Amino acid sequence: MAFYVYMLKSISPGSNKTYVGYTNNIKQRLLKHNSNKGAKSTMGYFWIVIYKRYFKNKNEAMSYEYKLKNDKKKRSKLSKNENLHTLTL
Repeated sequence: MAFYVYMLKSISPGSNKTYVGYTNNIKQRLLKHNSNKGAKSTMGYFWIVIYKRYFKNKNEAMSYEYKLKNDKKKRSKLSKNENLHTLTL
């Protein structure tokens, strides 16, 4: 089964938050985040996907997610790159 590591960016007014997670269904996961049924830290904000990366298995995705969550420089760089593919529903 395929998995993705993704990064969300809040587009709520006055917010400059990002969130990193992994899933096997990005559209469904984004819907959960935007309906306040996702992670606790994403509640109350509207999100767009600004980055996604494909992995063949869950272990690889979880490992990369951990690295990306803890790499503030890379997260900042990704969130400022306007040429990234965004996904909204």
